[in-house]
Amino acid sequence: MKIRKAIIPAAGYGTRFLPATKSMPKEMLPIIDKPTIQYIVEEAVKSGITDILIITNSQKSSIENYFDRSWELEGFLKHSGKEKELELVKSISNIANLYSVRQKEQKGLGHAILCAKSFVGDEPFAVLLGDDIVDNDRDPAISQLIRAYEKTNSSVVGVQRVPFYDLNKYGIIDPVDKTNTSLVEIKGMVEKPQENAPSNYAVLGRYILTPKIFELLETQEPGVGGEIQLTDAIRRLTEFEKVYACEFSGTRYDVGTKRGFLEATVAFALKRDDLKDDMEDIIIDRVANRKMRK
Repeated sequence: MKIRKAIIPAAGYGTRFLPATKSMPKEMLPIIDKPTIQYIVEEAVKSGITDILIITNSQKSSIENYFDRSWELEGFLKHSGKEKELELVKSISNIANLYSVRQKEQKGLGHAILCAKSFVGDEPFAVLLGDDIVDNDRDPAISQLIRAYEKTNSSVVGVQRVPFYDLNKYGIIDPVDKTNTSLVEIKGMVEKPQENAPSNYAVLGRYILTPKIFELLETQEPGVGGEIQLTDAIRRLTEFEKVYACEFSGTRYDVGTKRGFLEATVAFALKRDDLKDDMEDIIIDRVANRKMRK
């Protein structure tokens, strides 16, 4: 079955970016001139997904507004003769069929996914976490997972290698075959292992899941942090059907951290013809000044 629906969980409080996130969702923080969530939406659209559900909360109506028409702004731009800006603004509202539902209680990622059960129905679907931007213009990360699903007809989690000292920050897969690094069946997952991690392959914010996951999420007990963990439900899913890990290619930025957000900002600026020279000059000047101070 073709993957045509995607879920983007965006109901977290974004406490790492306080005080900015007191009034602005972290998903709306801009990397240069585009909110982080738009990069995620665009990845899904480039991968052939047509229907996207964003999981929000009562404080995040600005996300819904951003992807809606802005008649007053459009009227101003048209009256001012700013046709290029007008087309840019209008294109955002036409990017895909976008929907939203509110996660009324903060019970974890697994609970957020469960909020999408009615939207998904009885078909496989994609999940793209808003904290992870994967830069790969030629072959978006979720597109790579979709191909893996089409090959296996099974749930697929996107993974990449992480340093051993960072394993306790992620869900880590336990692969059946430790010699296969591209597409491998998994026999389990461990959420943020403190020791004895089964591999150094971390699940990094991209999934293709079968609807069986909802049945398991409905009975999932709270795990790490007292929350309903998607990782725990996927581990149980391996008891009923095959689940695979796909090592996707692309540069991943954890924009849920300040360092990752800064890295993404620099990287995307250096990719743009209108900004790369300025960004290079800024970096060179800053490094030179730092050396002089030493």
